[in-house]
Amino acid sequence: MKRIFSFLGIAGLLVFGQPVRLAAQALDAHAPEGKTPDKCDEKATKEESSVTDHSIKIGGQTIPYKATASTTLLKNDKGDPTGLLYSVAYTRSDVKDLSTRPVSFLYNGGPGSATMWLHLGAFGPRRAWTVDGSFTPPAPYKLVDNGESLLDKTDLVFIDMMGTGYGHAVCKAQEKDFWGIDEDVEAFAQFIVTYLSRNDRWNSPKFLIGESYGTFRSAALGNYLQQRDSVHLNGICLISSVLDLSTITFPTGDDRSFVYYLPSYAAVAWYHKVLKDRPADLPGFIEEARKYAQGEYEDALFKGADLSASEKAAVAKKLSYFTGLSEDYLIKADLRVDLGQFMAELQRSRGLTTGRIDARFTGYTADLLEENAQGDPEGPAVGGAFTALINEYNHDELKFGKDKVYHNSTGGGGGWNWTRGTRRGGFFPSGPNVESDLAQAMITNPKLLVQVENGYYDMATPFFATEFTMKHLGLPAELQKNIKLDYYNAGHMMYLHDEDRVSLHNQIASFIDKATKP
Repeated sequence: MKRIFSFLGIAGLLVFGQPVRLAAQALDAHAPEGKTPDKCDEKATKEESSVTDHSIKIGGQTIPYKATASTTLLKNDKGDPTGLLYSVAYTRSDVKDLSTRPVSFLYNGGPGSATMWLHLGAFGPRRAWTVDGSFTPPAPYKLVDNGESLLDKTDLVFIDMMGTGYGHAVCKAQEKDFWGIDEDVEAFAQFIVTYLSRNDRWNSPKFLIGESYGTFRSAALGNYLQQRDSVHLNGICLISSVLDLSTITFPTGDDRSFVYYLPSYAAVAWYHKVLKDRPADLPGFIEEARKYAQGEYEDALFKGADLSASEKAAVAKKLSYFTGLSEDYLIKADLRVDLGQFMAELQRSRGLTTGRIDARFTGYTADLLEENAQGDPEGPAVGGAFTALINEYNHDELKFGKDKVYHNSTGGGGGWNWTRGTRRGGFFPSGPNVESDLAQAMITNPKLLVQVENGYYDMATPFFATEFTMKHLGLPAELQKNIKLDYYNAGHMMYLHDEDRVSLHNQIASFIDKATKP
């Protein structure tokens, strides 16, 4: 029997198999209640802040900037304190007219991940140096200037979700009160509106930049901000996107995930050189896999028990060509290999497990008889460096949190509330899906641009599933033109690949330029 392969990716996404109920929009999130007075004093709810001055050289220009590490108090509808949210904001300090300077809000996913990955890996002014595609040796680690920071184009506000970073619930509230689709969106929206007011940024161009579950958040958050707070956005950038969780969870009796994953399997097999007749052209090979997946492969899976033995053998032969897996294994798998099985089987003969977040990474396999992968080698490969350096950076350069614990995750997303405040559709629940939130945000604001960044070797959020999603939002043709997809020869965190980090910066910089033109 197949098992859903699901665990928390370090910057990625935790997928659950239980049924859930959801809505198209989340406009009525419920904030947690406040604590009793004797446990809710001024000290417990006090905001903290540290402001430091710096400069960095990006693209030949020296940029002076102010870094503000702080906690922001959130409240419920009654005005009772509920939590302190941690963020780090970088603002260019030589700008006189803030209406000419974009501001971007950035966050990772999980759900349950802090935002140290985008912060120290991609767009912040300082970057954690790691070995590309391989294990980064233990300390001492290196923190270097980030020449691909987006500070040349936009001010940056990195937000750690509640329960991560130095953020925590206060008074009567608990962290788990914030852990849900609607609850999380309401908290982020309240923070953003508070930030805009306190920093006089209401008239600045505004962007959301999220990764993995952060893209799921961005779709719902963008719609929420525009509908509830009239905060109209210039752009939403989706990095390693998933808006419909059913596309990546291999639900029992639903063959779509097998179809969506095949082009990613092909790309990963190509990278690790396990193909018998390995083509020279990766993009061409991927396009061939796309066509086969949505054609003959999808047709064969649809036949189910009606598929003849000869037809099954022919499909197994073709799948072996694309994936490098043996025809015998594919026949035994009934032509359906889920992600955990693929990670374990692809390089089993080499004694290696293939990565999920970034399939370029591999790790030694402890049990070569195990059907499914026992973990993701990408996490340990870079996690030590990021964890050590975010602590050192906060303490030594941002002058914040030396007597506090920085939580790089909530420890898992098992308590996440996948229900929505409102819903549409039939009686029965379905997989969490925010496609209609993004569509509504684009309909409400027809000038809203959406850019989607995809890694060929990302097996957490496969690019083919994202392509399908973006083509099925039900948008008018004119609005469909507002969506652009980019591709990288790396994984979920494409910024770990030096060349792609440069490309990622350039693509998003161009996106910001386009979205801020009159």
